[in-house]
Amino acid sequence: MYAIIETGGKQYKVAEGDTLFIEKLPAEAGDTVTFDKVLAVLDGEKATFGAPVVEGAKVSASVVKNGKGKKIRIFKYNPKKGYRRRQGHRQPYTKVTIGKIEA
Repeated sequence: MYAIIETGGKQYKVAEGDTLFIEKLPAEAGDTVTFDKVLAVLDGEKATFGAPVVEGAKVSASVVKNGKGKKIRIFKYNPKKGYRRRQGHRQPYTKVTIGKIEA
């Protein structure tokens, strides 16, 4: 059994026991979060698709940790003008483990 959920403006295909990195959530490590925006639930031969979400379906997950991704370097440069700008960015994330899919 797996489901397609939406969080942080992105869609994820999840099954029970999966671990994934999603956009940062306001939750601490050890907390339980519930995803209500379930777009589809697929269980063997039976598939349920929402318009836009499946009514009564939810996916619960536990937060493993919050962190930051690898640094991305932004470098702006204009040749022959002496213009150089260097900037770095680390995208925050939340690592979750999918617990139960209810449909």
